[in-house]
Parts: sequence; C-alpha cells; structure tokens
Amino acid sequence: MDNANLDTLWNACLAGNRKAQFQLYQMLSARMFGVCLRYAQYESEAEEILQAGFIKVFTKGQLFDNKGSLEGWIRKIMVNTAIELHRNKSKHGFEPLTFDYPVADSRSGSDENLQYKDLLAMVTTLPLGYRTVFNLYVIEGYSHKEIAQMLSISEGSSKSQLSRARQWLKEKLMKIENIGYER
Repeated sequence: MDNANLDTLWNACLAGNRKAQFQLYQMLSARMFGVCLRYAQYESEAEEILQAGFIKVFTKGQLFDNKGSLEGWIRKIMVNTAIELHRNKSKHGFEPLTFDYPVADSRSGSDENLQYKDLLAMVTTLPLGYRTVFNLYVIEGYSHKEIAQMLSISEGSSKSQLSRARQWLKEKLMKIENIGYER
C-alpha cells in the first residue's frame, strides 16, 4: 500500500471507521505480532500485547504527529505495551517461570550456521528481564538510560541484565555447537 492510500486509511481510522481499523489491523498485525513475541513469554501473552496495543493505536491515534512512519509509531506502541505488561507483572510478583526450550537445529549437511529463526527462538527462551533489556537494547536500539527509565530500574541494572542475557545466549550457543560436533 502506498503512502497516499495509507494516509487515507489512517484518516478513516481516526474518524472511527471500523472497516478502516480492521484493514489497518489486517495489514500490520502479523509484523506487530512478531514484535510482541519478542517481549512475551508465551504466544497468548503476545496476543494480549497485540490486542492492547491496537486498542491504544485506535484510541490514541490523534497523538500520532505524522513525524516519521505510522508503522514505526505503532511498533513503538507495541513495545511500550509489552513494557507495561512486564512492569505490572513485576509489580505484582507474577514473573512467569522460564523453560529451557530446545532450539531447533536446522543445520543440514555442511550448513553449520544457525538460522535467524533459531536465534530468535533462543532469545524468546531468555528469562523475561534479560529478554526485555536485550530486545530494547540490541533490537530496538534504546540506550541503557532510556531502558532504565522505561522499566523503572537503574542504568546499572539494565547493563547487568544485558550482560547476563548475552552470557546466557553465549552458553546456549556453545552447547548447541558442541552437540553439533558430536554427530
């Protein structure tokens, strides 16, 4: 969809047109669900973030100032919604248990490289605090200062969580590589 059509669709969404809102949701929900999955422990949690995020998009649409892309603005809403959910769970002591899911070994024959999807799957197995900081810093590009403000933690905690996430991922990668050489 070109920018003129997207602008027309967005203006209809702002006017409360349910069909336009549904079209925008259909157009962007798959990409936004991918963003939500990076912050969620479970698929159902990602769906919850996605739905809450789109509700915010449609109820707070007038806040979009047309500086930058609409999709980027919606993505930021999804990330902030995920952070809110994380904060609420932490505040109430509902940090979900983490499970060590095996990462699919997609190597076949001489292909020794982990696939991108395998790395993303590995990131989703990080404990929630590690994963949130890792996603915000590495994938979204926020600074430790910004992350600290978003999550109501210290900059040192943000740096520590990132360091632990990287160490955790490094150990998992080493384990997978060692398994690969034992074949």
